[in-house]
Amino acid sequence: MSLKILYFAWLRERIGRAEEEIDLPASVTTAAELIEFLRGKGEEYAIAFANPKIVRVALDKTHVQPDARIGGAREIAFFPPMTGG
Repeated sequence: MSLKILYFAWLRERIGRAEEEIDLPASVTTAAELIEFLRGKGEEYAIAFANPKIVRVALDKTHVQPDARIGGAREIAFFPPMTGG
């Protein structure tokens, strides 16, 4: 399954790209598993996702928990923690 991945703010800066399209291995079924898969793609990914508990995730523009199943999603976005004011 092909999936568009978007990276925002310092995740984008550390990885060095704003987006990419990847073919998911069958073993990757949740957002948390995708983060682990990405961490293995290289040092820049390992650094960006060094603390996956603080990374926010959106599947098809809807924020979800890391244990959310990717299912038939077409897009997944990763965000650093957000602050507001």
